[in-house]
Amino acid sequence: MSKNNLSHTVLKEIGFSLLAEGKTIRVKAEGFSMYPSIKPGSVIFIEPFKQSTEPIPGEIIAWKIAEGFVVHRFVRIAEKDNSRFIITRGDSSIGEDEPVLPDQIAGRVIRVENPEGKPVPAVQYLNKKPNYTFNRILVRIISQFYRVKRIF
Repeated sequence: MSKNNLSHTVLKEIGFSLLAEGKTIRVKAEGFSMYPSIKPGSVIFIEPFKQSTEPIPGEIIAWKIAEGFVVHRFVRIAEKDNSRFIITRGDSSIGEDEPVLPDQIAGRVIRVENPEGKPVPAVQYLNKKPNYTFNRILVRIISQFYRVKRIF
């Protein structure tokens, strides 16, 4: 295991532990899946998710995967074979994520700061009905712009 992978693993475990202890953590957002609500490089604040409560449609939640966290918008709860599953989706993702079990939910996003460190108003990232198609097109345009910019 490389030193960078080890550092990432240690930080991920620390984040999981802090949330389990009831602490709020700060995480730097990567990728465009939540664009434009959360831009790459933004800092998101995640507070622990209480297992006795359910997420509210439209709020942004964090769930655990082997590599760390996925931070996407909660869409709905689905039931199958007497089990409940959480359904999420990134604001610019093509479709919904694979269902996750409620015990995989690590926390909810309570604050977002843009890459410059300025707070983003909650009304901008707590959009209950994002325009997924428009957001996806916007991300494609931005990606093409960055590709062209790298050439010149």
